[in-house]
Amino acid sequence: MAPDPAFTLLGPETPQSPVLLAVPHAGRIYPDDVLARARVPMARLRALEDRHADRLIAQALGEGATAIVAHIARAAIDLNRDPREIDPAMIEEDCRPAALLPSAKVRAGLGLFPRRLPSCGELWHGRMPRADAMRLIAEAHEPYHRAIAERIEATRAIFGGAVLIDCHSMPPLPVRQPGGPVRIVVGDRFGTASSAALVDLAMAVIEGVGLRVARNHPYAGGYTVDRHGRPRRNVHAIQIEYDRSLYLDAALDAPTANLEECSRLLAMVAAELGAMLSPDMPIAAE
Repeated sequence: MAPDPAFTLLGPETPQSPVLLAVPHAGRIYPDDVLARARVPMARLRALEDRHADRLIAQALGEGATAIVAHIARAAIDLNRDPREIDPAMIEEDCRPAALLPSAKVRAGLGLFPRRLPSCGELWHGRMPRADAMRLIAEAHEPYHRAIAERIEATRAIFGGAVLIDCHSMPPLPVRQPGGPVRIVVGDRFGTASSAALVDLAMAVIEGVGLRVARNHPYAGGYTVDRHGRPRRNVHAIQIEYDRSLYLDAALDAPTANLEECSRLLAMVAAELGAMLSPDMPIAAE
């Protein structure tokens, strides 16, 4: 039996829109060797998922956008991390320190290979064989980002530029000021991954439907927008985080009837950003 694909490219063969959507954290395929190492129930591993975020892109796809959707679970490998963000304590064989990136995410247990969660501590029995780690990078992480890069170049060839929207969901944020909680966060790596004008427009569309939106706090965007956003080449990348309670039930598990409305909002954002993109788009500093 052939292995399950790590991701799928959805949409027209030839780009019909300058917008590309990516969904790295909604995958629900857990390889057998990953499950064999788990010291926690499947429900704990599923807590790492952006539950059903892949269904948020449906209406944008229907209007001509392209999407690259991960199927492999985040518990196996986090496609929104730098491939060097590895906790060496997770790997059986020694890793060369110079080849690793000891980031804050790694220290928090949420590196390329997630190690622990606050709700349950360590996720795995023992360490991960180095060969397994390298195989997951070669079979999932590298081709996923290569597919994004290739689609961006195909889009630039037709439209003179491209907009990448990295789609995520987040736990409900605490209310820190009057006016209710922030329901959506738009991240552009603090202005380095996208034209400010495109981010302003995305936020205006969201605010136009009555939702509070924040910029870069607490989520500024991860490896995907950092790697692929190149405003000076007219390639703009933003991360959009939906509050899961907008489209999931009280357990933050199953979709509700509001999913269609949330999908429509993402399609509106994609359409407006695609319409605004032009070869002389103002750029951000890199």
